Amino acid sequence: MKKILVTGGAGYIGSHTVVALQEAGFQPVIVDNFSNSKESVLDGLRAILGTEVKSYHVDCNDKAAFRGVFEAEGEVAGVIHFAAYKAVGESVQKPLAYFQNNVGSLLVLLELMQEFGVNNLVFSSSCTVYGVPDALPVTEETPTKPASSPYGRTKQMCEDILRDLSQAPGNAIKSILLRYFNPIGAHPSGKIGELPLGVPNNLIPFVTQTAAGWREELTVYGTDYDTPDGSCIRDYIYVGDLARAHVVAVQRQLDGKAADVETFNVGTGRGNTVLEVVKTFEKVTGQPLKYRTGPRRTGDVPAIYADATKAAEVLGFRTEVGLEEALATAWRWQQNLTKE
Repeated sequence: MKKILVTGGAGYIGSHTVVALQEAGFQPVIVDNFSNSKESVLDGLRAILGTEVKSYHVDCNDKAAFRGVFEAEGEVAGVIHFAAYKAVGESVQKPLAYFQNNVGSLLVLLELMQEFGVNNLVFSSSCTVYGVPDALPVTEETPTKPASSPYGRTKQMCEDILRDLSQAPGNAIKSILLRYFNPIGAHPSGKIGELPLGVPNNLIPFVTQTAAGWREELTVYGTDYDTPDGSCIRDYIYVGDLARAHVVAVQRQLDGKAADVETFNVGTGRGNTVLEVVKTFEKVTGQPLKYRTGPRRTGDVPAIYADATKAAEVLGFRTEVGLEEALATAWRWQQNLTKE
């Protein structure tokens, strides 16, 4: 079983990717400081997989502690780097923290990968690198524009670092940059899912928590955009599909098929408005949602969705789970949380 370090592996996307890696025959090793996740996620992983997943409580910015992980684990086939702060709105309020954490942790990781001869990296990027695109859907060739938030800027910077590194003499690290669109849903078992600490920054946890009575109402930010119903358009991809894309990317590198740097959009290729998502959730679950409209949020892009052609043609990756099924899994996860 080839060993894959998963930074931020106790987080939302990370934990689902750990499941997908293990089920595909890899040995995932989690590195997480649990700043935006709970250690109870490890219990969910054990329940799903029937085995313990090795986990280190380590901050990726702490080079000495992170080096200890590489020393302890020995031969590592590759790294998937999720660990990052990820809230667009918060990044506007705390830009320095975002640059320090998101860019700093990548630099530490790359130095350690060079030191220990680990040459395969799958990097968690974002469609925010496109800024406000001139045309939709966005392809991997769509120009990146000034990001709408410091969060998006950190992802642009990290991509630039990886491209610059690929040009350095003697560099052996190959990178696959996966530009995510909007992950939603939970594992079908309902044992792991999106678990934001404090007030959610993403739409779906706010929807499910409102439906469960944890929150009084949902606010739809901005209803005057140039979209069919005035609310923002996003490409909502099921988290299990997104997790599978990482396994495909890792395997591509280990098979020796990857170039020095490759970039892929990971989305469904379809856009849904926020209000469409709200109405679909009500339809799928039978739960009426109390919501109100509010002003636009700083940093929000009016509309963005992927052209997923390259991932299909080069990686052989296509999404399998649609919006309704993804929302049903999110509600199952919320119901399990409510029972606790």
